[in-house]
Amino acid sequence: MKKLLAVMAVFFLVAVIAVPSYARGWRGHGDGPCRDVTKIPGLNLTVEQKTKLAEMQQAHQKDVKPLHDKIFIRKGDLRLLWQEKSLDEAKIRATEKEIRSLRDQLHEKRTSYKWAVYKMLTPEQREKIRDFGPSGCRLGSDKRPGQGYGRGPGDGFGPGYGPRMMSPGADRTGNK
Repeated sequence: MKKLLAVMAVFFLVAVIAVPSYARGWRGHGDGPCRDVTKIPGLNLTVEQKTKLAEMQQAHQKDVKPLHDKIFIRKGDLRLLWQEKSLDEAKIRATEKEIRSLRDQLHEKRTSYKWAVYKMLTPEQREKIRDFGPSGCRLGSDKRPGQGYGRGPGDGFGPGYGPRMMSPGADRTGNK
């Protein structure tokens, strides 16, 4: 009995920690500095631009929240459908199709928002964000052999194309 309670407590703790993270999306996508162009260093945004960007971001988050919620609910429904004793292929496929449709809608809204932000920037500011990917995170400008894409060593983006991934006989620059 004590073992069962301990196992249940562990599962509960994992759920308490995981659910808020899952609700935000994988690794918090959409909430971090990578989604906020005002966090990109050196853009020199005007006060008007910062105000407008904050308003746009708030409106965008309000606009996509219902989609995030629907996706979260439908994913839960899909998990339950897969756990039933007798699986209903039609229901499972319909739920998956609905999730894909919701994700497509979310993607369209994100693209529209990013495009609106881009149009708001001056040509000089657009030039400064070239090193940053579509989500606002720096991609590749600091890439060195053995490092992943990102801001540099220890940024958590993985090993990238390092010595272990090179063919035998290749030097550290990847040349044979």
